[in-house]
Amino acid sequence: MQLGRQVPLTGFLQFFSINPRVESTAVQTTASHSPGFSMTLSRLPVREQFASLWGLGGLTWRQFAKRVWRETGRNDLINRAYELAFNFLLAIFPMFFFLFALLGLFVSERGVLRSNLLSYLHLALPPSAYQVVVQTVHEITGNAVAGKMTFGLLFALYAGSAGMTQLMSTLNSAYDVREERSWVKVHLISAGVTLAMAILVVAALVLILLGGHGIAYAGNFVGMNQAALVVAKVLEWVAALAFVVLAFAIVYYFAPNVEEQHWYWITPGSVIGMILWAAASAGLRIYLHFFNTFTRTYGSLGAVIILMMWFYVAGLAVLIGGQVNATIEQAAAERGHVEAKERGRKAA
Repeated sequence: MQLGRQVPLTGFLQFFSINPRVESTAVQTTASHSPGFSMTLSRLPVREQFASLWGLGGLTWRQFAKRVWRETGRNDLINRAYELAFNFLLAIFPMFFFLFALLGLFVSERGVLRSNLLSYLHLALPPSAYQVVVQTVHEITGNAVAGKMTFGLLFALYAGSAGMTQLMSTLNSAYDVREERSWVKVHLISAGVTLAMAILVVAALVLILLGGHGIAYAGNFVGMNQAALVVAKVLEWVAALAFVVLAFAIVYYFAPNVEEQHWYWITPGSVIGMILWAAASAGLRIYLHFFNTFTRTYGSLGAVIILMMWFYVAGLAVLIGGQVNATIEQAAAERGHVEAKERGRKAA
């Protein structure tokens, strides 16, 4: 449940607040010069906010699972994930073009950062889909002409935001609200979130690179070579997980057309979404390892079909995570929570 739109820093302070007895009449600040976008501080103690959020809005686990399953069917998320997969396929290669251009800012470490990005992609994607992505990326980046870079980057950002626009539309259905933001505002938000995702990826790669080098150097300096490598690897995965959590938080905060959102670093929807995405990706890899019928059925197109299947399971996981957050908030509203939004309402 995401309650009361506020600046992310406030949510950060509330998340780590050590005083649970916050006054329930917290000051509310509204940006009157920006209609439809109010920045409101919560009127509830931090403990009460998180009790409702992680208490599933008062539902039992059985009730919660049944309601999420029902709403998933009602909002047709399973079929909407196909639309999302198609948009992701159109967006991925322009986005890689944009990402590699950003990596080019780090001239001395550009090759290492690009290799790290592709190695992490290799861990997530099925092997045949990975080969399609790498081959296509090498083709489009190798044929790039310097004079076309500016236009290419702008087009890459626009095309890369197509998947985010579709995701925003689908998350609106989870909250049962209509998209009433202007076309310009929707695409500005979509491009902004897409740009934030790209910057997050680059920041994660740079942080992992610098952190790994720093830990390895410190380990060599004190004579702990093996231990330093283990610590560096653990920190790499912790950092990668932290950036994925932040990516989920950004999407669930900005994408739906609802007001009075709270910023939470971790929500039940993001946790369930990440678990579903990891489990589905692993399941797809296992299936393709033992029963790869796509190549025999589709021939050379099999790798592209596999890539779209991976986009499908990834998109479905994100959509179900958004539905989880919406379901919890709507359940809390039914039980009289003062800051929860009922189904179809943009504000409490």
